[in-house]
Amino acid sequence: MNEIAIKKDGEIIDTQTAKELGFEGEQIHLDNSPEALEVLRHSTAHLMAQAIKSLYPDAEFYVGPVVKEGFYYDFKTSAEIGEGDLKKIEKQMLSFAKKKYKIEKYEITMDEAKEKFKDDHLKLEVMKRIPSDTVSIYKQGDFEDLCRGPHLPNIGLIRYFKLTKISGAYLGGDSKNEMLTRIYGIAFADKESLKAHMEQLAEAEKRDHRKIGNEMKLFTFREEVGAGFPIWLPAGGRLRARLESLLFKAHRKRGYEPVRGPEMLRSDLWMTSGHYQNYGENMYFTHIDELEFGVKPMNCVGHIKVYEDELHSYRDLPIKYFEYGVVHRHEASGALHGLFRVREFTQDDAHIFCRADQIEEQIIEVVDFVDKIMSTFEFDYKMMISTKPEKAVGDDKVWEISTQALKNAMDKNELAYEIDEGGGAFYGPKIDIKITDAIGREWQCGTVQLDFNLPERFKLEYNGEENDKIQPVMIHRAILGSFERFIGILTEHYAGEFPMFVAPTQVAIVPVAETHKEYAKLLSDKLIDINADSEIYAKNDSLNKRIRTAEKTRVPMIVVIGDEEIANKTVAIRDRRTREQYNLSEEEFLKLIQTKINEVNF
Repeated sequence: MNEIAIKKDGEIIDTQTAKELGFEGEQIHLDNSPEALEVLRHSTAHLMAQAIKSLYPDAEFYVGPVVKEGFYYDFKTSAEIGEGDLKKIEKQMLSFAKKKYKIEKYEITMDEAKEKFKDDHLKLEVMKRIPSDTVSIYKQGDFEDLCRGPHLPNIGLIRYFKLTKISGAYLGGDSKNEMLTRIYGIAFADKESLKAHMEQLAEAEKRDHRKIGNEMKLFTFREEVGAGFPIWLPAGGRLRARLESLLFKAHRKRGYEPVRGPEMLRSDLWMTSGHYQNYGENMYFTHIDELEFGVKPMNCVGHIKVYEDELHSYRDLPIKYFEYGVVHRHEASGALHGLFRVREFTQDDAHIFCRADQIEEQIIEVVDFVDKIMSTFEFDYKMMISTKPEKAVGDDKVWEISTQALKNAMDKNELAYEIDEGGGAFYGPKIDIKITDAIGREWQCGTVQLDFNLPERFKLEYNGEENDKIQPVMIHRAILGSFERFIGILTEHYAGEFPMFVAPTQVAIVPVAETHKEYAKLLSDKLIDINADSEIYAKNDSLNKRIRTAEKTRVPMIVVIGDEEIANKTVAIRDRRTREQYNLSEEEFLKLIQTKINEVNF
């Protein structure tokens, strides 16, 4: 962990070599800082490739970048490689690491590189993406590969790593290209960090929302329906409805008006907005009466049409619209992942049309809204200001003004944020909300986007104090991001043990015998009257089996009803959250449930 390397001109070399060359550079401790891990994991990717090449001599390699999850390498070989082969590759990596081969860099011209790798079509594909006339190659032992670097000075510094999974990946991420093999791995500077990470992965596997969603019967995916299109089952439908109801009330209290735009709009509107040119590859299109329509990937254009429906005065602003808007986006099949990445989803979307002098107060109000929701669900979070991307509309000056407006709002209110250069939407900068769940994983959730461009492109106006025409500012805002993704995150955050106020079922009612079903139904009806959902477990199974079945659905409370309960108008409660068993009168029980489901106020 205390090994030190020296960084000079983008290269990493050891301290002894630095002294011999007579210069000093920036010292980098081989620790778990982002800078050190970038170099360590990049070097570990090459070590993995070296091991693969020794085990599978015909292997050809595409790219092996560092990613948020660690690193991976895409390659091709005639051998069939599965999960069971990862340990064999790890063993070979350790064997090479013990030899402490130096990692050496050299450069050749692009023509020389093409000649050198003329029989390796994957290397030729990589070189198509290199704009320079020269290429750098990193060599360790008898293995070498094209790479920009930097790398560690020798592979002996690589000790604590783990290969985590294997999958297929299309060449260059394009489904029209050939399928390659991809192996993912992780590496740290010390044994303790690697162990902690692997424990987190094991816990994440237990909490996988796809597994829990199946056990709790929240949602399903069917091949005949199509990849990326979730089907919500009754329990999941109830969970969504509770979340939607809480948010509806919270929006109305903050002055938002509910609206709804069409699912499809004519393509000329998407051309005006810039989506057609800048986002068209992610959209679905169809033709009606010889006119092209685009299925909406976002709700903003529909809300602009709502704004245009009547004239507005400066006194009317801010005007706030919200919609649980269903949108469709074309995602590569390999990117689909449960509820986290789908092709149809529903945004908790809102748009605020305001005056320039109202930007700060509106941004802060939205940030406060975010804080209320995230603290309710026990999430830590951070905010990132994302700036102009390469693909964008509007003048640089407008981008500078809008980006600075976001920074000013945050700075004046002493709100912490980081900068994500180039991460903005194509029409404006934004604040991204990144939340941390119960086991320390970070998720991208909501976003607040400041937009001067769409109001200009659609010629939006309001009447000023002097009856002059002024362009409003548009703030795009989604706090959850989408119900699908947020529910997936919530499921893993709570491991399916949802708080009472959003649980798909608040109470499981278990009648001991047939004669107790009538009271069970009466109790269920009374729960509905106080906006609580219940399920009666009265199948022809033993009492213990029915209780166990109810427990598997992670319902917060299980109520058992027998002769004594009916005679005394009481309920015998098994509280899963407090791990207690107790008895209450029917009146006390209903009051308790009502209190628990009404305790949240966004």
